[in-house]
Amino acid sequence: MQRRMVLAGLATIPVFARQVWAQAPAGPHSLPPLPYPTNALEPHIDTRTMELHHGAHHRAYVNGLNAALKDHGEAAKLPLHELLARLSELPEGIRTAVRNNGGGHANHTMFWQVMGPGGGQPTGALKEAIERDFGGLEKLQEQFNAAGLRVFGSGWVFVTVDSAGKLAIVTRPNQDTPLMEGGRVLFGNDVWEHAYYLLYQNRRGDYLKAWWNVVNWAEVGKRYDAARAGTLAI
Repeated sequence: MQRRMVLAGLATIPVFARQVWAQAPAGPHSLPPLPYPTNALEPHIDTRTMELHHGAHHRAYVNGLNAALKDHGEAAKLPLHELLARLSELPEGIRTAVRNNGGGHANHTMFWQVMGPGGGQPTGALKEAIERDFGGLEKLQEQFNAAGLRVFGSGWVFVTVDSAGKLAIVTRPNQDTPLMEGGRVLFGNDVWEHAYYLLYQNRRGDYLKAWWNVVNWAEVGKRYDAARAGTLAI
């Protein structure tokens, strides 16, 4: 049944993405497995969206990135965060493909990690940072949601973190990421329509509000500690 649902849903994916998925070039990058079942985020994110978002959209970014790097051995050896930070050094012929597909791979890899069933609440040093930099979780949510609503078309809203632990809200278009400027992402939400349209249609605001129910604060706290230790990659 799930396989039929995924195949039927491929009609919603752009032709170029379906072609890249079908070709599935081998390469240094791979699709990470979801850390939970596709139905684990119900009712806030539906199962079919998760199947398509992870199994089709994210897979297409991985395949597109491997296709772009197949004749560029030195670039293919770079860790993803370093590859994105060095976009300007890449051959012009692959720069856009790496930007779009590498950014999509990094953003989605982060996205699956910072979600999970059960939610929870920020604690410890992370909670203190949220209170210091935003005035508390409720104010962070308000500012984050407002920023997400302001994204025109497709893009992402992120909370970034620097090596001192300072937090900030930023947005990026398409599959761009703060990694491209050498920054680090604490967590972020995907505001492309494919992330929410099956369940929320054009109600992006409802999706943004509901998304907080599936934020895995324990994982976000680990990312915060890693950022301050200098070990957070993507």
